[in-house]
Amino acid sequence: MAYELKLFSGNANRGLVEEIGQYLRLPIADAEVSRFSDGEIFVQINENVRGADVFVVQPTSPPVNDTLMELLIMIDALKRASARRITAVLPYYGYGRQDRKVQPRVPITAKLVADLLTAAGVDRVLALDLHAGQIQGFFNIPADHLFAAPVIIDYLGKKDLQDPVIVSPDAGGVERARAIAKRLKAGLAIIDKRRDSPNVAMFMHLIGDVKDKDVVIIDDMVDTAGTLVQAVGALEREGARRVLACGVHPVLSGPAVERIRTSPLEELIVTNSISVPESKRLASLTVLTVAPLLGEAIRRIHDEESVSTLFV
Repeated sequence: MAYELKLFSGNANRGLVEEIGQYLRLPIADAEVSRFSDGEIFVQINENVRGADVFVVQPTSPPVNDTLMELLIMIDALKRASARRITAVLPYYGYGRQDRKVQPRVPITAKLVADLLTAAGVDRVLALDLHAGQIQGFFNIPADHLFAAPVIIDYLGKKDLQDPVIVSPDAGGVERARAIAKRLKAGLAIIDKRRDSPNVAMFMHLIGDVKDKDVVIIDDMVDTAGTLVQAVGALEREGARRVLACGVHPVLSGPAVERIRTSPLEELIVTNSISVPESKRLASLTVLTVAPLLGEAIRRIHDEESVSTLFV
């Protein structure tokens, strides 16, 4: 028996959801997501979802608490409206950086958010470039983890890169950088850094050769851009010919835009997993769309087809 596919959007990144809808040739379902005068979130589903296969697309991006609560309340509304299956599509998974206890008396917020989503009534999760792969295991429901690497590789493959070297800005991103370097037949380098406190990193030294080469820094997100700008400066000192950077999720918080603007970074390549407002649009910023990737995954999940070919 076929169940109707319905695509819902919160307020975090409606532009991306509209692109996904165009790929699927499907209109965005009608729902009101607004605020009471005291700031509480009001949600009303304005069409029948009984027995439907529902996908709610909402990156939990800044303001993360608001976008996360929007998602949870939408899920609760859909569950109470008797949706057959609810899939939370998370182009960006907020609170994902705290995925383990690295010191005493700190939370594991990535697990907490997973528990909140499950308690709200989610049946399945579709995420893009989680900060750490083990977050998939925090869910006791099916979780599909997509990567934006194919989109980034396709773009970089069309650039005129001479003697390219892919650089991981820390040890945790080596696996991601190695996979992209292999596909591009590029070299690999690693930056050894030390983090003194959240959002504060200090460059230590470079492992690998970048002299007279075109260098691409690969990371999962660009937040305050402190790590990125330090890496760019270090690579220039090591003799890199050109320095580009790719960060899947353009968080761009605090001083990020000014840091990037005044750095020697040639180009910053990101995706539209998070909506980038006009005030943060830089001349050096290139935004790639992940709508076809997410749209195809949604179609395959709905049709009960394999999505494994998308996990590259």
